[in-house]
Amino acid sequence: MKIFHSNKTKLDERSKQLRKSIVYMMEKAGRGHPASALSLVEVLRVLYDHILAYDSNNPEWLERDRCILSKGHGCMALYAILADKGFFPKNEMDKFCKKDGILGGHPERKKVPGVEASTGSLGHGLSIGIGMALNAKIDNNNYRVFVITGDGECNEGSIWEAALCAGKHNLSNLTVLVDYNKQQSYGSTSEIQELEPFANKWESFGFAVKEIDGHDVNTLTKSLQNIPFENNKPNVLICHTIKGKGISFMENNLSWHHKSKLSFQDIQLMYQSIEDY
Repeated sequence: MKIFHSNKTKLDERSKQLRKSIVYMMEKAGRGHPASALSLVEVLRVLYDHILAYDSNNPEWLERDRCILSKGHGCMALYAILADKGFFPKNEMDKFCKKDGILGGHPERKKVPGVEASTGSLGHGLSIGIGMALNAKIDNNNYRVFVITGDGECNEGSIWEAALCAGKHNLSNLTVLVDYNKQQSYGSTSEIQELEPFANKWESFGFAVKEIDGHDVNTLTKSLQNIPFENNKPNVLICHTIKGKGISFMENNLSWHHKSKLSFQDIQLMYQSIEDY
């Protein structure tokens, strides 16, 4: 495994503002998966700022690129960027996890504009993405498919069955981005199910593979601007990240995988930690 010092990567104002939107949703709902969302911010930011073709006024535009958040419990990061891009009014974040809102604890297709698949039952997103990528080839359409998975999610056999299929069909229009923060709900990935040699596994399934610091905006952008990495191969970008990135007391702290019953002081400390980062 290559070593990336993501804990030392600085955050600019855009990354901080998106993180504050995540905290804002936590403040309104009093619960959520904050650490899992925080590790995703730069990946989603780069995709929606620089890579994806989409129309926020027409989310069902046929020629759009498809982006599936397979690790659906990280949805607050997706909601933050979709609101920022105008897929829905920002005041919807006030109703995160509320009965009268559209933003649930996992993203729902047809309910949230910009959400391509209902996910969070882990291990399904890649299979859905492969179906979309195959459809693009059959219809001679040029749209691309991006699937964001978690590393804990890569324990699922369905991920590797899907990976075999992607390699078989030479889906160079498919890119998997793995949020490799090395933690899952109740322990480190190395304790629960060691993934290493992780890059080699993807290569053996027929993927072209790159590994990067998943919080380095410039490197993320350059890497994604150069897909496909190889002709006639699906792509995987292993993004080395920090769970809870941007809030110092949350980083690599398993107790923050999911939180509820947050106090006013908890919320204020989160905002301040982002500001001070």
